[in-house]
Amino acid sequence: MSTPLQRWTFLLVISLGLLMIGVDNSILYTALPELRAQLGTTDTQALWIINAYPLVLAGLLLGTGTLGDRIGHRLMFLVGLTVFGVASLAAAFAPGAWFLVGARALLGFGAAVMMPATLALIRITFTEERERNTAIGVWGSVAVIGAAAGPVVGGLLLEYFWWGSIFLINVPIVLLTIAATIVVAPANMPNPSKHWDAVSSVFALLTLSGLVMTIKELANPDRTWWLLAVSAVIAAGGGIAFTRRQGRLSDPLLAFDVFRSRIFTGGVLAAGGAMFAVAGLELMTTQRFQLVLGYSPLEAGLLIIAVTVAAFPLSILGGAFLHRVGFIPLITGGFVAVAVGVGLAAFFGAADNIPAFVAALALVGAGAGAIMSVSSTAIVGAAPVRRAGMAAGVEEVSYEFGTLLSVAIFGSLLPVLQLALGTHDAAYFRILTILAVSAAVFAGITAWCFRGNPKGAGLAHQ
Repeated sequence: MSTPLQRWTFLLVISLGLLMIGVDNSILYTALPELRAQLGTTDTQALWIINAYPLVLAGLLLGTGTLGDRIGHRLMFLVGLTVFGVASLAAAFAPGAWFLVGARALLGFGAAVMMPATLALIRITFTEERERNTAIGVWGSVAVIGAAAGPVVGGLLLEYFWWGSIFLINVPIVLLTIAATIVVAPANMPNPSKHWDAVSSVFALLTLSGLVMTIKELANPDRTWWLLAVSAVIAAGGGIAFTRRQGRLSDPLLAFDVFRSRIFTGGVLAAGGAMFAVAGLELMTTQRFQLVLGYSPLEAGLLIIAVTVAAFPLSILGGAFLHRVGFIPLITGGFVAVAVGVGLAAFFGAADNIPAFVAALALVGAGAGAIMSVSSTAIVGAAPVRRAGMAAGVEEVSYEFGTLLSVAIFGSLLPVLQLALGTHDAAYFRILTILAVSAAVFAGITAWCFRGNPKGAGLAHQ
């Protein structure tokens, strides 16, 4: 890319693909009551319909990031878009709940192929540091907007169309993005000498699958003990096998020495912690206001738009001013805003004070926007160019793992607490939001502990 117009036009194209990935992560939050009515889904099926997507996405991200280094990130982006479009069609016309789970898993596969390429292509396209930081800030804002806009988009479509429209909307966007990529994207730059290990990807996916199932069974009052034990063994065994295999590979999917960079590790912790808090708050908000207060899917989704409106400018400003302000002030300030915002949301949401609740959501969005753009810049900037795909994969795994863990925990605890305390008792909402606040505080403290100014990080004033 030689001219600014070409570079920023290509960023717009990348952002379209990224927006779809983010929207599909949360678009089902407002659709769950409709899916229960139309497909007769159980609580377990509903949890897996949501979780199948981020589970496959997070489990494969490291492998697809490294594969992109080998065969070229432009090609990976196009392949991911194609799979995403086909999976969207399958999900839109799913005849039953478990078929929809499978289609959501295929959507996660397409997103996993596509997503690392978006960040790696930014790293390749924007070579000047300040311009790249701004571009990553835009990237981070699009990711936040997608995740926050999912409930709104889902609610709007369900207001006028059948439930399958929340997936069918992806198809024209996919076609447009494929055409634009072919026209404006830089040439594909494969590196055949780069090794890719599919077995490691399988181990990573087994680890996350076992972990999610373990969390679900632990939160289930009617838990099946043998299933809990098997899930825990799979999670532990997959994690050990993955770690050992990386140590034996000359070109691993994840080189653990990248975590020696304190700024890299701090960025990973910050990204995951922020998404845990935001995803948990979104899921609780949409469910409480629909099931308890009688809001329509659109009305419940519109509450979340406050997160989007506040996140967008802060994400861009965070990336643009990182070189002046530094990593620690932006991360610390962001987590303070998230923790205070979630705490206020717990109080005002339980009291049904809607204007104050929306203001609290805006505070959460502002903090999350700053955290995500800065943490993305930290992760990508702290890794060498030859590991651009690996860094992009780690960066996105941190986001998706935060979301996956949040949905698994909050999605499992929500029906349990509602059953124990009563659906109309606001106490369960307060309990779960205290958990989200605790996660934000913990992530903020740990990210601050990893402050530093490592050589070659590409970041100033850490």
